[in-house]
Amino acid sequence: MIDWNNLWVATALMLIIEGLLPFLSPDGLRRALITMVQMSDRALRITGLVSMIIGVALLYLVR
Repeated sequence: MIDWNNLWVATALMLIIEGLLPFLSPDGLRRALITMVQMSDRALRITGLVSMIIGVALLYLVR
């Protein structure tokens, strides 16, 4: 069964982390987005896959 409280906590933490870069360095975010636009679809997918694998591994270690 889904623990809704944990889901809301995870969503809140995701939003906090996602907001850090635009808050701390808006210019750095713009440069990162320009770089991402220039990347190939394959490179973006590999980056996303690596990010997900690291997230799952970190979640496994924490839990």
